[in-house]
Amino acid sequence: MTHIGFRMIAAFLLAAVLQAAAAQDAAQTNATVAPIAGEDRLHNMRQLTFGGQNAEAYFSHDGQELIFQSTRGDLQCDAIFRMRSDGSNVRQVSSGRGVTTCAFIAPDNNSIIYASTHLQHDRCPAKPDYSRGYVWPLYPAYDIFIAGPEGQNPRPLTSTPGYDAEAVFSPRGDRIIFTSLRSGDLELYLMNPDGSGVEQLTDTPGYDGGAFFSLDGEWIVWRASRPTGQALQDYRALLEQNLIRPGKLEIYIMNLQDRKPIQLTDNGAANFGPYWHPDGRHIIFSSNMHDPTGRNFDLYLLDIETRDLERITHYDGFDGFPMFSHDGRQLVFASNRFGKVKGETNVFIADFHPAPAAAPTP
Repeated sequence: MTHIGFRMIAAFLLAAVLQAAAAQDAAQTNATVAPIAGEDRLHNMRQLTFGGQNAEAYFSHDGQELIFQSTRGDLQCDAIFRMRSDGSNVRQVSSGRGVTTCAFIAPDNNSIIYASTHLQHDRCPAKPDYSRGYVWPLYPAYDIFIAGPEGQNPRPLTSTPGYDAEAVFSPRGDRIIFTSLRSGDLELYLMNPDGSGVEQLTDTPGYDGGAFFSLDGEWIVWRASRPTGQALQDYRALLEQNLIRPGKLEIYIMNLQDRKPIQLTDNGAANFGPYWHPDGRHIIFSSNMHDPTGRNFDLYLLDIETRDLERITHYDGFDGFPMFSHDGRQLVFASNRFGKVKGETNVFIADFHPAPAAAPTP
């Protein structure tokens, strides 16, 4: 057999293997999984990723794609990936250098944003020391980057010393909201999509982060800590080490016209990952309010007018990072459910069933 003939046969066999693997992946991602008892809002649930650590999956404006962060394969820390919202066509859109977090797709799908340490570090940074309890690292090398829709030509939008991350676009595409340590405290900021016109939104001691816009772009929702006394001293001591302890976070909203924070929760739990329902009246978020000293996080839906609270998930483990599609018909979230190894986190999508109509008053 000639060398060329061998290469042709090898290429054919490789193509067949890849085609079979793609078909298997497609079948796997299109298969529905059973929700937990009590998860009546979630229909037609599908698991989109399988293995590794996969989280913070966010829809494109048209709902056709998801962008997410993942540690998988040979990666030692998170890189940014995109995929179709059915779990197909998974591809890496960050360089794989340094560590990345908090990616988002522009409403016109012409660019993506994410935070990365790659300008200062090619390798993954060291994990934090958990001897003082569970903490999140605030890597000073994080800056926010904008790139083409497939990650082409990334360029920094921030360049201040210290942590800049947690950036998302407004649904109008005219503004980006992000978290920064540039003032010496973790505050929320607005900027234009080219990095200009930076405005500080919050100024109360404590962590402000993980903000998202309402569908009309007029409101934001975010998580915040408001430590006082010894807790404030502990918070500031951890900040000096570029760490934060996320044990007590409450959910806030703000109208961007009057810019007056409104506190929605006050339960002393770790409430995080809030996102607006398209109706502008409800917030979905993750919380351990039923397990405040543990790591059993579930999703909750909150009516911002009546403050009525509804539990959406009931998995005995982690459910977090929820996001509605812009038509409100689908919900994507991350969960430890069905993991093959302890701590495995995957991305799930489900049709979100509206609340049943109230029975007529007799």
